[in-house]
Amino acid sequence: MRLILFVFLMVGVTSIDLKGQNADDITGIWWNDIKSSKIKVEKKDGKYIGTIVYLIPEKYINGEPEKDGNNPDPKLKSRSILNLQILNELVYNPGDKEWAGGMIYDPKSGKTYDCFVWLEGKDVLQLKGFVAGIRMLGRKSAWTRTTL
Repeated sequence: MRLILFVFLMVGVTSIDLKGQNADDITGIWWNDIKSSKIKVEKKDGKYIGTIVYLIPEKYINGEPEKDGNNPDPKLKSRSILNLQILNELVYNPGDKEWAGGMIYDPKSGKTYDCFVWLEGKDVLQLKGFVAGIRMLGRKSAWTRTTL
């Protein structure tokens, strides 16, 4: 019985902190800050990623989703931003109540930034992209929970 309780507690510690926030609380569909795209956040190989799964029709050009035209790699400029993974490698830190250690790609600028995210309530995901390892040098964005 003690062994079962120990195993349950060890598994639970990796996904739920003692204050009740679950590491998987960021999974789901989110509107970006300007409501031009929806991003699906999911857990993959123990880390959290985010993929653009919807673009508003106004972002289509000649009936096609917007391309990654600002990407610094010429080979990637013609790829669609629809189904593009823009959020990578986030890991939940229960002590700080945030997901950190990740990267976010901004298709508007073609740049990739270090990032961390945290929840405000259940339905607002705050993201902060930053440069040079300095969290103060960056931009904050708020995504809101939605459905596909």
